Amino acid sequence: MKVIICGAGQVGWQIARHLSGERNDVTVVDNNPDLVRRATDTLDVQGVTGFASYPDVLDRAGARDADMIIAATYSDEVNMVTCQVAHSVFGIPRKIARLRSQSYLNAIYSDLYRRDHLPIDVVISPEREVAEAALQRLASPSAFDTERFLGGRAQLLGITIEEDCPVVNTPLRQLSELFSTLRVVVVGVRREGSLFAPNPGDQLFVGDECYVFAANEDVPRTMEVFGKTNQKQERVVIVGGGNVGLAVARALETRVDRVRAKVIEKNRKQAERAADALERTIVLNGDGLDVGLLTEANIGRADAVLCVTDDDKTNMLAAVRAKAEGCPMAIALINDPTLTPMMGPLGIDAYINPRATTVSSILRHIRHGRVRGVYSIGDAEAEMIEAEVLSTSPISGQKIRDIDFPEGVLVGAIQKGGKVVKPQSDTRVDEGDVIVIFSMASDVPEVERLLQVSIDFF
Repeated sequence: MKVIICGAGQVGWQIARHLSGERNDVTVVDNNPDLVRRATDTLDVQGVTGFASYPDVLDRAGARDADMIIAATYSDEVNMVTCQVAHSVFGIPRKIARLRSQSYLNAIYSDLYRRDHLPIDVVISPEREVAEAALQRLASPSAFDTERFLGGRAQLLGITIEEDCPVVNTPLRQLSELFSTLRVVVVGVRREGSLFAPNPGDQLFVGDECYVFAANEDVPRTMEVFGKTNQKQERVVIVGGGNVGLAVARALETRVDRVRAKVIEKNRKQAERAADALERTIVLNGDGLDVGLLTEANIGRADAVLCVTDDDKTNMLAAVRAKAEGCPMAIALINDPTLTPMMGPLGIDAYINPRATTVSSILRHIRHGRVRGVYSIGDAEAEMIEAEVLSTSPISGQKIRDIDFPEGVLVGAIQKGGKVVKPQSDTRVDEGDVIVIFSMASDVPEVERLLQVSIDFF
């Protein structure tokens, strides 16, 4: 597949990294020559320097025979015009655009724009993706990472192993035997900074960060097994009243189970906008690092604080200060992946990586076969892939023990006829099943080959 990626920032670079690693023909376009050079020096991609919306630039990037274009520059307008030029001038069949402005998004989602007028096949909204990720973190306060699969019937949970964990130093094989009725699989473990897919004989040690895949009904019991409790979130303080904070507050207002939220926003105009948009949420204008303002927000009685300003360091410091003032749960929005190792030492319970959520969302729409969901883990180290098993797939009709999965691949669950099944060695994978697979990044191409033979991009 020939793909043009417009924008060589973190999102564009990560997408290029994924696609080039899967032997696609990738060209990166950016008006910053340093970013283009970084991509071509570190990845197996071609680079073109120039404005992505210019027809001559796209022509040099190979638009005349491209299969897909991904417009992920920092400008909404450039992304939209790029898709229009790609459609009208070059006839590129698949066009994906990242848009930030709520005004554009509201118009597009309300079908004000029609495909023949603004030819964008898939619109990705980072703010909406991040807001959804924040809500998932709040729903699972004992997990540092969460993502839903199988239409919400199963979850991926990131759990830190602590000293009071009942199953510490227990081989995973024995863990499966002890809790045979739980539909739970430990699919990934990060130890001393390295992520790997564990073997049945591996044990979990204090300090490990493990990724657990569980059916929804079994999540509460799973958290107990790993020494965690899910406390109901009734009071939440949100630091940052921008698009992300506002979207989270709105979602909390619509919940059936009453959640009392308070928003702290430093910018007065932004705070007024949030106050006008929200009905039952208190909005405070001021600095989220101000102890007096945190006290006014009753941070000591809050169940969680969500720090989602547009500044990583402010989010980290606000989370630390809220914890110091008695808030038991702190979640921070972190754009810079190099800052995430500081979360543990600072006592921050969970973080949200906007680029990872955006990358996951884009990958969901460009994978081969009938892929229904993709979630990027860590710094693009691994993926959870949800896909329907096709009749042409090499795994169709085979038992799991007979499938030649790579060493870095584990099956998290299989959905058969609407029922989530825990994978066993003798579980048979049939056409029409939906399978969820954990795969290290280097093994993703082989996983895609196993999921299907004929390529079905669109």
